[in-house]
Amino acid sequence: MNHTLEPRAELRDVTLRDGLQLTGKVLPTERKVEIVRELLRLGVPAIELGSMARPDLVPPMANTLDVVAALSPDELERCWIWVATPRHVARAAEAGVRNFQYCFSVTDAHNRANIGRTTEVSMAALPEAVDIARGVDGRIQLCLATSFTCPFEGPVDPERVLALAGDPRAAGTEDIVICDTLGQAVPAQVTELISRVGAETPPRRIVYHGHDTWGLGVANTLAAIAAGATMVDGALGGLGGCPFAPGASGNTSSEDLLFATQPEWLSPRGLSDLVTLSEELLDELKEPNRSKAAQGARSKATAFDWVVPDTSTPVCDRTGRD
Repeated sequence: MNHTLEPRAELRDVTLRDGLQLTGKVLPTERKVEIVRELLRLGVPAIELGSMARPDLVPPMANTLDVVAALSPDELERCWIWVATPRHVARAAEAGVRNFQYCFSVTDAHNRANIGRTTEVSMAALPEAVDIARGVDGRIQLCLATSFTCPFEGPVDPERVLALAGDPRAAGTEDIVICDTLGQAVPAQVTELISRVGAETPPRRIVYHGHDTWGLGVANTLAAIAAGATMVDGALGGLGGCPFAPGASGNTSSEDLLFATQPEWLSPRGLSDLVTLSEELLDELKEPNRSKAAQGARSKATAFDWVVPDTSTPVCDRTGRD
């Protein structure tokens, strides 16, 4: 029986965007579509399937709009695209995208490295992005990268995050995404910031995006959920990181988050299929699997429902004979 964590939080799998962007490899469009459809089949509520970032700067995102074109409107309803400018929103909307994650950094130094402009310039352009999204009956999130620490400026003042989260120019954004881009936050910091965002800024869904650099990805995500986040991000096998943030490592593993929260739609068989999908993808990419849940699922503790049965070896009877 699943023991659903209360309050509940939806998982958004970000493998195909934040997971892939550090690999330097472009997965074929057909393979990306296959992964999207398998994740949806397994019950994953939401997927970040790509980015409008320049292909010369982030090559793995080059075929994002080709993936969009291959998916149905019903499939796209559960998919998000990373955008950083109104032009990004317009191009994605023309291709059929309806869920946009408008992202910029809390610190100027990282925003310049990541997007090529100051935080203020990004914020000033947000109302236009909102208008474009609304014009196609779309949804748009405000995503604040480096909400805890910055690779160039160090610790980030929470008041800076709250000022951006409460900026009137963010009116019209349906969600706010708080990002531990470097994975350097600890649960107490996450609890405090998520709680304050919920209490001191306009009401909307709070999304938490964490990384597992210091091994606290799951702990931080659970702290965010307890503090009010109702959507959380993860990537298969803990894949990923930001190419413009020195020190950033993999995302928090989707498998680990699902095992920790055990939502109603997830069964041991579903987790087994997810682990298999993750292992196949990481093998294709020649990337390590950082998921502890995947390791647990492959353990020999066969009396535990969540362990994947090993069909490669004979099962012994109680006498030890095959």
